[in-house]
Parts: sequence; structure tokens; C-alpha cells
Amino acid sequence: MSPLDGKTVVLGVSGGIAAYKAAELVRLLSARGAKIHVMMTRNAQEFITPLTFQTLSGNPVATDTFSLTQESQIGHIRLADMADAIVVAPATADIIAKAAMGIADDIVTTVLLAARCPVAFAPAMNVNMYGHPAVSENLDRLARRGVRIIDPDQGALACGWQGKGRLCDPAAIVEELERLLTPADLAGEKILVTAGPTQEPIDPVRFVSNRSSGKMGYALARAAWRRGAEVRLVSGPSALPTPRGVERIDTASAAQMLEATARNFAWCSTLIMAAAIADFRPATVAPHKLKKRAQGMHLDLTPIEDAMPALAAQKGDRLLIGFAAETQDTEANALGKLSSKGLDLIVANDVTMEGAGFGVDTNIVTLIDRDGGKQHYPQLSKDEVANVILDRIVLLKRTNNTKAGALRPVRRLG
Repeated sequence: MSPLDGKTVVLGVSGGIAAYKAAELVRLLSARGAKIHVMMTRNAQEFITPLTFQTLSGNPVATDTFSLTQESQIGHIRLADMADAIVVAPATADIIAKAAMGIADDIVTTVLLAARCPVAFAPAMNVNMYGHPAVSENLDRLARRGVRIIDPDQGALACGWQGKGRLCDPAAIVEELERLLTPADLAGEKILVTAGPTQEPIDPVRFVSNRSSGKMGYALARAAWRRGAEVRLVSGPSALPTPRGVERIDTASAAQMLEATARNFAWCSTLIMAAAIADFRPATVAPHKLKKRAQGMHLDLTPIEDAMPALAAQKGDRLLIGFAAETQDTEANALGKLSSKGLDLIVANDVTMEGAGFGVDTNIVTLIDRDGGKQHYPQLSKDEVANVILDRIVLLKRTNNTKAGALRPVRRLG
């Protein structure tokens, strides 16, 4: 379930060519379960009609602060009061300046001044306008007040210039709003996630791999960023898009993934190992493509050393979270990994069960912690499983902090 489900989002549309992209934003927000109310400046109506937004949102569009008809339906104060979040997209230099100065001379700026909910601005304008000191100062002023600034993209602009100024992709704006409406209970945390398969080469065109798609690890990285964490994602080969706000480190072989994980270990406060790292690699790699032979081919495999015990020895107050994808004796095998790898929590799942395992959007998991606590979860989406795991991490962090406080010596005065 999206954090936007059942939430009221008020969209302010100002007068730039990117106003047409706001229609797609309304569609995407509605698809996430949000209730949309649109307000438009007079200039915005030169680029796209209120009827378009009314059709897409299913609600009247506010265009005039002093329209008695619109006031009786919505009212600018009621519009501000009902909003769980307000986003201005596109946000022109003009409306950015007005909002920064506290001017309220139309429906959009009036609602902004009356708002008590989280607010986001998605600027869109000519590259030279965006780089002007006045615009930068106004954006900084809004940011200092707590307004979320969703930076524009680089690229070709409608005016013919190239550079930074394109409205951020509507799908990315939706992700920013989801983050805005999600409690930041992981703020200050640095979470390192591994995801996807590894590929161990046989020759220049063949490799040994596994069925991991990376969906679970990517869901964890996305959810952790949404909850306020700084996230690095060490990914095996995957066609999945990089989650917004996440730093992605691409690897291929188990050796590369383990090296990247070890290199970033000192940075993190929590390591979540959702990747399916190979246990074996070919003993030798042929320098050229092996040709098909009638007698077949014999492949010698050599084990890959488990790097987790070495990392666990350096863990300090970090949390280590592992996964156990099994086909039999799931809990027994998971408990063995929990102990041998020095983990704080392991996520166990039987990949033979329908709706669990690799390549699907759902999972069925059991969480087991080092103190013997165990919780089974029925089939959930991988996004929901990600939040279940992160909820447990928050709880473990609080428990560890409480224990540390209890052990801290008391300083006596006098």
C-alpha cells in the first residue's frame, strides 16, 4: 500500500509549458490511491484547461480566490485545511518568488500561505532562470522553512536551451511525495543493501548464476530511503531501475559484490544482505568460448569463501540482517545461518511456495532474531515485506539504545 493511499493531495499548477505534465502527475497520484484537488494560477490556464484536471481528478478545480461558486464548493482556507500534502508542479520562478516573500495574490499563493501540511515545490523553467541568484535565494528561503524542493532534471528545454530546468519526472515527484508523507523513523541511519544475483564466468559468453531478480533488495532500498535513511545499494546484474534517492553500486561476480560490501561496511549503520551471492564459481575460466562437444562438458566448481564472519567481527553497534532462501528445513537452515554469520536478524523464506521466492512481486517470510524471537508473515507484496523488515530494524535499534543507556555509568554529583 502506498503512503499516498487515502491521502488528500492538493496540486498547484503554475504557468509554464511543463503544466501539461501535471496531468500525468494527477493520473499517477490517483493510481496510488490519493484524493486530488487541483488549483491553478491564471497563467497556468493558458497552457492547459481546468476541465482536463477536473476530469482526471474527479473534483472541481480552484482557479479564483474570489469566485463565490468555487468558494462554496471548496474555499481557499478549506482547501488548505483538507490537504495532507501540497505540491506545486510546475513551480515557475514567479510563484517561487511569491511564496518565498509570503505574497498571496491568487488562489495558489493564498492556499500556500494558509497551509499547515507538508509542502513541496517542483521547479521548471529556462536553465538561465533556474541558475539566477534570485531564484536560488528564493528556493533556499523556502527550503529553510521546511519546503521540500524537488530538483528539476537536465535535458532539452522547450525554449531550445539545454540544461537543468526540466520538470522532474512525474513518477519521481510521486516518490518524493510518498517520502514526504512517510514518518522518517530511519532518519540519520545509513543503510547498505545488497541485491540481485551474481554471475560467475565460465568463458567470455557463459556464466553460472541464480534466479534472483533483485526485487526484494530494491524494495528494501526504496522503502529505507522513503523512511528517511541514506541508502547505498550494491546490486548484482539487474534490469530494475535504481530507486530514487539511492546510490547504486553495480557489480557482477560474487568477488566484486563482496568487495563492494566490505568497502562500504564502515560507512553503514545497518547492512541488509538480500542478494543471492553464489556459493560456488568455476575452478577455471576459459579464455575463449567453449565449443559444443558431443560428449558434453564437465564443469569443476570451487567454493566461494563466506565473507560474513569477517564483517561480523567488525560490526560494532551495526545491525546485520541476512536472508535464507531455502527449499527444505527452512527455519532450521535459517537458524544455522543466523548463528554462523553473526547476524542480528534473518529473513527466511521457502522459495518453493507459490507467491514466494525469486522473480515474483510477493513473498512469504519468517523473521527470526538472535534472541529467539520469531514472527511469520503471510503472503505480502515485497514492498510490504520491506517495511516489515525495516519496522523490526527500528525496534532493534531502540532496544539496543535502551540497553546501552542502561549500561552507561551514572555520574554522581557532590
